[in-house]
Amino acid sequence: MTTLKTHVALRVANLDKSIAFYQAMFGVSPVKHKVDYAKFDLENPALNLTLNTAETIQPQGTLSHLGIQVGSTEDVQAAIARFAKAGLNLFEEKNTDCCYALQDKVWVTDPDGNRWEVFVVKVSDTAPEETISLNPSQMSGQPQGVKSCCA
Repeated sequence: MTTLKTHVALRVANLDKSIAFYQAMFGVSPVKHKVDYAKFDLENPALNLTLNTAETIQPQGTLSHLGIQVGSTEDVQAAIARFAKAGLNLFEEKNTDCCYALQDKVWVTDPDGNRWEVFVVKVSDTAPEETISLNPSQMSGQPQGVKSCCA
């Protein structure tokens, strides 16, 4: 099987501001930059990210957030240092229980409101197994009493 790379295409209101944000986010410059388009082609994480200018941006759409899982708390700390150096507003979480896992993470938000987390999973399962029964009326949504994290 060939190497897989995720592609994310984002609509942006201000290309220059978005390029500056993603340069700080990933620590690299775009490999392609046109008047209405920019492309970041990353090897680690394997990501093809394109920015496309748009006249209007629908805030909060259906996207919850984006994230990059790294290998260690030191990697999270390196992201924090990179974001701080770039002057980005950031929010740190240490030893947080999210998605039934103990994590260290940092959050930043791009100029168009897309939230990104850089995180490490320290303990992969922090909750006992549960059986959740759904009746037909619950099949289209989330089970009653279950809340997601990272919201």
